[in-house]
Amino acid sequence: MRVRRTPLLLMLSLAPLTLQAPVWAEADTPAEMPAESSSAPASQSAPEIDIEEVQTFAEVFERIKRTYVDQVDDATLLRNAMRGMLSGLDPHSAYLDQDEFEQLQEATEGEFSGIGIQIGEENGQLTIIAPIDDTPAARAGLQPHDRILAIDGTPTEGMSLEESVDRLRGEAGTSVTLTIRHEGATQPREVTLERAEISSQSVSSRMLAPGYGYLRISQFQTRTAEQARSAIKALKDDSRNPLRGVILDLRNNPGGLLDGAVDVADLFLDHGLIVYTRGRLPDSRMSFSAHAETALESTPMVVLINGGTASAAEIVSGALQDQHRAIVMGSESFGKGSVQSVMPLNDGTGLKLTTALYYTPAGRSIQAEGIVPDVDVRQGHLEVAQGSDWQVRESDLSGHLQNAAGAGQGEAAQDSPAAGSDYQLGEALNLLRGLNAIGQRDQTSSREAPGSRAKRPE
Repeated sequence: MRVRRTPLLLMLSLAPLTLQAPVWAEADTPAEMPAESSSAPASQSAPEIDIEEVQTFAEVFERIKRTYVDQVDDATLLRNAMRGMLSGLDPHSAYLDQDEFEQLQEATEGEFSGIGIQIGEENGQLTIIAPIDDTPAARAGLQPHDRILAIDGTPTEGMSLEESVDRLRGEAGTSVTLTIRHEGATQPREVTLERAEISSQSVSSRMLAPGYGYLRISQFQTRTAEQARSAIKALKDDSRNPLRGVILDLRNNPGGLLDGAVDVADLFLDHGLIVYTRGRLPDSRMSFSAHAETALESTPMVVLINGGTASAAEIVSGALQDQHRAIVMGSESFGKGSVQSVMPLNDGTGLKLTTALYYTPAGRSIQAEGIVPDVDVRQGHLEVAQGSDWQVRESDLSGHLQNAAGAGQGEAAQDSPAAGSDYQLGEALNLLRGLNAIGQRDQTSSREAPGSRAKRPE
């Protein structure tokens, strides 16, 4: 495998609230590459700036200094100009001052102080992309697509993402009040949250039922693949029965590190392309393929996604879908198909610049489109009808005939309570059970000799 070392940070995230830190990218060339998409960024250079435009910029700069209501120093004007250059390109490019750059480096390790949300802009409004698991935002019930109308009473309309992040972050123990409008709601509500040290474990797991495991990844950080491998091993070791199926939950996963996504997908694939990127420069054109060693082999899988599944999480779900390794279930994902490179500058600041688009193994760009699930299941709220647990069975009737083979022929599956309250999760578990039932039937049919007949009663 050829290893490419790059000083740029390859990352997939939606706002500098949970940005990631530099990693070394490993790139190898697959045996077969899909034809380069015509939608990939063009390589030709744009026309050079005209001298008159430079003069206009200098004139604007000078007039602001001379006539603006408050005195503004040159450094502030230059920083604002750089912010404008970056923010005018796309929603994910930005100029990072020293504090923001330091926050980025902290967040990649999963440790920072705040309320624990990923934010972005939708139709010019500050929007929650996803809350991070087990954080003040998640515990307060904030949801993807919630609009943040105000922060501590200050309207967010016209507020930059950088300023929004600054207002949301703060020392642990301090409070921030958000004015939130839920998707579909007509009236906003206020939510007061206490900031906390966010040291998020990005992976959690448990058994849903005998033989069926659940793996939750909340974001992709430096140690996510390592944590996921350990969680898979624990599921195998803890299962009283052979592991018959795994649900990988990527709902409300806002993304993170490109390398983290590649390494996680590699846990489930033993060959084939995972993702490739295309940009204007040669260094932005990379491909990542799976290695022969896998953590889960051929165990049936279902991947859960929703509108909060973004960027790096879409890479994983797209790779497992295109390589026919898993069935993707849920609702359409967010649709962020671009790669940002973070470039440190000499003064401790940095640029976060969109440098490439990424493509799934089948050559799909999901930019502004999203991953479409194989099985569309919208989240619902389940309620058990009163008295529905009381049902008469044959074994309840007085004087019923006994089964000659004895009682307890099969062990009833005891599902995790979470599978019952989470409609999408419950449907994923049912699908895995169905796949196993079909597989067992096919194996039984193949073992039967041609012309064999069922046992006749005697």
